[in-house]
Amino acid sequence: MTATEDKFTRWKRHEELAEAMIPIVGKLHREKDVTILLHSRSLVNKSVISILKIHRFARMIEGEELSVTDTLPFLEAIADLDIAAAKIDLALLLKAYKENGAGRDIAAFTAEVLADATGENKSAAPGPQDVVLYGFGRIGRLVARLLVEKSGSGNGLRLRAVVVRKGKGEDLKKRASLLRRDSIHGAFNGSITVDEEQNQIIANGNVIQVIYSNSPEEVDYTAYGIKDAILIDNTGIWRDREGLSQHLRPGIAKVLLTAPGKGDVPNIVHGINHLDVDPAEQVLSCASCTTNAIVPPLKAMDEEFGIIRGHVETVHSFTNDQNLLDNYHKADRRGRSAPLNLVITETGAASAVAKVLPDLDAKITGNSIRVPTPDVSIAILSLQLKRETSREEVLEHLRKVSLTGPLSRQLDYTEATDAVSSDFIGSRAASIIDGNAAIVDGDSAILYVWYDNEFGYSCQVVRTVQHISGVEYPTLPRG
Repeated sequence: MTATEDKFTRWKRHEELAEAMIPIVGKLHREKDVTILLHSRSLVNKSVISILKIHRFARMIEGEELSVTDTLPFLEAIADLDIAAAKIDLALLLKAYKENGAGRDIAAFTAEVLADATGENKSAAPGPQDVVLYGFGRIGRLVARLLVEKSGSGNGLRLRAVVVRKGKGEDLKKRASLLRRDSIHGAFNGSITVDEEQNQIIANGNVIQVIYSNSPEEVDYTAYGIKDAILIDNTGIWRDREGLSQHLRPGIAKVLLTAPGKGDVPNIVHGINHLDVDPAEQVLSCASCTTNAIVPPLKAMDEEFGIIRGHVETVHSFTNDQNLLDNYHKADRRGRSAPLNLVITETGAASAVAKVLPDLDAKITGNSIRVPTPDVSIAILSLQLKRETSREEVLEHLRKVSLTGPLSRQLDYTEATDAVSSDFIGSRAASIIDGNAAIVDGDSAILYVWYDNEFGYSCQVVRTVQHISGVEYPTLPRG
């Protein structure tokens, strides 16, 4: 057999093993709310090729890719356990085995390592958490997709309703169609039907009640069987406590805004300050997409090098609040045609940094340029550091933080020399460091940070909902 034939045979064998993983991963997620990860990347609802690519990603961390021949036996061992809802990282399990259990029976080792989440030690599921979307625009529909994707056994987050103003014509069918197809993010992964008599959209079996209302005060959510729900306001109409508190109606326990909160409304960037939130707080904000993008790299840089001052320039895709053609707009420049112009505008992201990172004593300024692309933006961070460093030291630090640190879900890293904005559509990270574009000279560092301002931000919103609802399962094995 030639070397070429041998490589092809090996590839087909790996495809076969990855194919065997799919039903096991699906059953664990569907029946036990167990999400299987590989270096923090989910294997749920992934294709054979995607599973193999995630295994290959391990070379970024360990110097060589993982093999499905190594991980499949651990997955099979997990499937035989009476295990609590959790996120289980096969890479961490395999690493623990190599360090402490090499040569032992894999099933016995797996049972021992996961013993505190199995059998008599199995903690009770928190029960279903109702979620309501107020508004069904770009962010609302992407959050809906994520909530349906994560519905699992039904004991986690459950999207129960969407509140919108009724449009003309076949409103329900149009709403369902917008959820089903998206010009940027592609088709919905599954099946969507409508029940016009009940005003319901059914997405992969999840019954979503469409409630028509012109204001928050008109809705009694308990009439739809909704209780203690977290309401996600993605309209941006109300941003202060007084306005958002209108949502605290019967059936609603907390309100989460998908825009920067004003006044004393806490602004949360998951992974940065979500653990500081008062559990009794009822009104919260997920800040902006740009704030979520720039805060993780700012925190990573400040912890290692210290920051004296910085400027953030965002090159941001146009959004629905701009005009397709020149027309009246309360903001002068945003009234000009979005697909035809670069538009200078303000951003509140820089000033929001102080709310999210109060320990950062650096002065951060910012501005923004809207550009004729529909999604994915880039933030350019110009930083003066407290000590001199090198480009190699900065990039190695950011690479490690993105791969294994507490910010690994928020921060990603690429060294692709041909990367462009469309490559990051669908990224689940809050921000992605472009290693090849970085400039470091003494105590000066200029970082280029990509972010999917729609999908990446929506992932941050869902992570925040999971945390404030208590439906954020532990990652195993611990330590």
